[in-house]
Amino acid sequence: MKKGKLPFLIVVSVFVVIIGGFIAKSLMDEKPRVVVVLRTLDHEYWETIKAGVEKGFRDFGIDGEVITSPDGTKEGQIKLLEKVYKEKNPDVLIVAPEDLPNLIPTLEKFSKEIPLILISANLDLKNKVSYVGTDNVDLGEKAGAFLASQLQPGDKVAIIGGDAAHTVFNDRISGAKVKLENSGINVVVEERVLLDDAKTVNKTMTKVLRDYPDLKGVIATHDTMALNVINAIEEHGLNMPVTGADGTTDLIELIEADTIPGTVAQNPYDMGYLSVETALKVIKGESVEKFIDAGVDIIIKGNAEERLDFLNGILK
Repeated sequence: MKKGKLPFLIVVSVFVVIIGGFIAKSLMDEKPRVVVVLRTLDHEYWETIKAGVEKGFRDFGIDGEVITSPDGTKEGQIKLLEKVYKEKNPDVLIVAPEDLPNLIPTLEKFSKEIPLILISANLDLKNKVSYVGTDNVDLGEKAGAFLASQLQPGDKVAIIGGDAAHTVFNDRISGAKVKLENSGINVVVEERVLLDDAKTVNKTMTKVLRDYPDLKGVIATHDTMALNVINAIEEHGLNMPVTGADGTTDLIELIEADTIPGTVAQNPYDMGYLSVETALKVIKGESVEKFIDAGVDIIIKGNAEERLDFLNGILK
C-alpha cells in the first residue's frame, strides 16, 4: 500500500464511524408510533379512555395520537381508518370499534398489515392481536348480583337495554339475567331503546311503571340510559335501585346523594393505559394475552367519593 493512501483511508473510516453513530442515535431516538381511533370524545367515558391512553404515551415513551371520526358513525369510522392506513403508518393501531359485525371486513384488511388491538368493544376478528376491555357477561352478572342484594326473592325488576345488534349489551343482559334469576328475582320486562334518546326512555319507563306498579328495581346497560331511567322514575314520585355500567361522575354523584345505593362500573382509564402498554409489548416482539381484562368495580357510598375524586382529577 502506498503511504499517500493511508491518511485518506483513516479519514474515510472516521467519517463512516461518525455517520454510523448519527444513524444509530437517530434510530434509538425514534419513538414507537401508535394511533388510537376512538368512536367519539363527546362523552365522559371516552374522555376517560383518552386520559388513560395519553398517560400511557407519556409513561412508555410512545409517539402517539388519539383521533375520532367527526360524526361518530360506522361510516365515519371506516373513512377515518382508511385515512390512518394510508397516511399515519403506525407501528400499532388501537381501535374502539363500532360494535357492529359489518365493520369486520374493514378491520380485517388493516390487521393483515398493521398489528391491531381492539379496546372497549370486542369483535370476532381473525387477525387482531388483543382485546383490552371489559368482560361484559361478567359486568352483567355483577350488576344482577348487586341489584339482587338490594331486593327480596320474588321482587320484580326491569332491564332497559341498548340496541340488540350490539353484542356488548346482549352480553350484559344475559349475565344480569343469570344472577337475578338465581337469586329468585323476577325479570318481568326487557326493553331495548337507543342509548341517548331520553324521550324514548322516559316513554318506555312510564309504560313499564304503569304495567308493573310493584316494580322494585332496574338494570340499564349504559350510564346515560341509567340516568334517563332514574329521571323517569323520579318524575313518577318513586325511588328504587337502578344500576348502570360505566361508573361516570353523574351516576356516582347520585350514589353520594343517596339517590341510588350503588352501581357497577367499567374501568375506561385502565383500558386506555393497558392498551398502550400492550402496544409497546407488541412493538418489542413480546407475546400478549388475547384478552386483557380491565375489570369491573362495584361503586357504593363507601368508595364513591374516592372514585369521584379520581375522575374529576383526570377530566379537569
